[in-house]
Amino acid sequence: MRTHGAGTLRAEHAGETVTVAGWVDTRRDHGGVAFLDLRDRSGILQVVADPESSEALAAAHRVRTEWVVKVTGVVRARPEGMRNDRLATGDVELAATSIEVLSEAQTPPFPVEDDVEVAEERRLTHRYVDLRRPRMLRNLQVRAQVVSIIRRVMERNGFIDVETPQLTRPTPEGARDFLVPSRLQPGTTYALPQSPQLFKQLLMVSGIERYYQIARCFRDENLRADRQPEFTQLDLEMSFGDEQDVFSLMEEMFAEIFREVLDVDLPVPFPRIRFEDAMRRFGSDKPDLRFEMELADLGEVFATTEVGVFKGVLESGGAVVALALPKGGELTRREFDEWTEWAKRRGAKGLAWGVVEEDGSLRSPLSKFMSDDELAGVKRETGAQPGDAVFFGAGPRNFARQLMGALRVALAEDRGLIPEGRWEFCWVVEPPMFDAASESDDPTAATSAGWVPNHHPFTSPAPEYLDDFEQRPDVATARAYDIVLNGTELASGSVRIHDAELQRRVFRFLGISDEAAEEKFGFLLRGFSHGVPPHAGIAPGIDRTVMLICGEKSIREVIAFPKTQTGSDPLTDAPAPYDPDALKDLGLRELPKPKAD
Repeated sequence: MRTHGAGTLRAEHAGETVTVAGWVDTRRDHGGVAFLDLRDRSGILQVVADPESSEALAAAHRVRTEWVVKVTGVVRARPEGMRNDRLATGDVELAATSIEVLSEAQTPPFPVEDDVEVAEERRLTHRYVDLRRPRMLRNLQVRAQVVSIIRRVMERNGFIDVETPQLTRPTPEGARDFLVPSRLQPGTTYALPQSPQLFKQLLMVSGIERYYQIARCFRDENLRADRQPEFTQLDLEMSFGDEQDVFSLMEEMFAEIFREVLDVDLPVPFPRIRFEDAMRRFGSDKPDLRFEMELADLGEVFATTEVGVFKGVLESGGAVVALALPKGGELTRREFDEWTEWAKRRGAKGLAWGVVEEDGSLRSPLSKFMSDDELAGVKRETGAQPGDAVFFGAGPRNFARQLMGALRVALAEDRGLIPEGRWEFCWVVEPPMFDAASESDDPTAATSAGWVPNHHPFTSPAPEYLDDFEQRPDVATARAYDIVLNGTELASGSVRIHDAELQRRVFRFLGISDEAAEEKFGFLLRGFSHGVPPHAGIAPGIDRTVMLICGEKSIREVIAFPKTQTGSDPLTDAPAPYDPDALKDLGLRELPKPKAD
């Protein structure tokens, strides 16, 4: 139907007769001459219809924005002074000899332009129009390129692409399952996989040795900018490998992606940061390394303090954590109060602050309670210089660290301290094997001992805790690792348990009896009785990776048909009520809707 893409024509095509097809981006009438900007996936081309071709001119007068047309004509150089440097085709135009309307269109619900503010609900309702915008098209093209590079790297390293089931049985993996009722076996359900975790471990038992998959995963959890109920990850597992093998493979892959997509050379190997050090220095297990501003633990500085709020916290086993903000002395009292309210919204009782004056003193509501030694210690530990502000957070150690870690990022964003175009990867290693249920995102998963897995229950303890992690769950670390980019976690992985008895011990500690383990994970444990190689794996999120590469704030911008934060799809009106007959076939009945309060 067409000989060229609209965006592919250049000066060297001048004089050629070509046929192009696409959408009418804009139409302009200039005194008997009509100009159309024709848009297809390859770009935009200016089409000129003049009186020399009366049929083409008549058709050009009739068409409207977003109509689909086919144009035949002669490529010619634009007149001097009429070139458009903003278009790749800006040196040429197409003198139309015929214009055929292939499809008429209603007025679009919003302009097909990048710099137009449109409510997300409206964009998603008309996603087929939204995806025509250059930015959205670019995002999907980048996504396809990233996946292509991933496949190339995996195959070059001897990995085999293996599909695993989408309909499986419910297993506890850290989030709620999406359940699918079985018509053939009424009263039973399948579950959509939260990840292919158990199957990829069984593939190692099967002797595949190196498996990968561009895997669709499903988790019924509360949504946010970097979460969707269905998402895509590179899932991989390797036998006879350890952490270093996974690190090397991932560094090779990400270096190739960034080199080809962004023309950026990443320095490898990526830095390794122990989990405890990440929390101590940055207050986060996904630290943003693009800027400084490390946290300082002031427990020793205020060990004998008379500052009441600090004294009480330290005596109860908590922590005082501080953060210096360069040139923060420019903040007004109102701005300091606003940051204090920010902290209170996150559960803090308050947020102490001070400004280092030119003479070295500290202007602060707390300064009259601090000794000279304490003031000197604050400046020493935080590195605060005259003109800097110092913020203090106090409370239980993990809470204080996380609060100040979040404040670190919020202040840097607010003050413009995060450099553009900088890519800082790191590995966060040696995390806890377990978290206290009281501090977990999912306290309902607590064991009788009050612990939940930090990663998942198939992760191997560090060698020094193999024999007694049950007796030391508060200090036991795991052979797990996360890869972090610019403060966003891209992947989690671990060296897996490959010993059936060790796996049962972990289950027992988590409150899963041998009988329950057999019921839920029997197929895995039975596989482990047939010879299991040591194995390790990881699962980078493709949506998050592409989001960062494209400079987007939400993974919804790099997914063709995403859900909203309520899990709805405005395009298809999903989820939708079941047909009563369909429920009957499944052996289900519709429950009455809860009454409004």
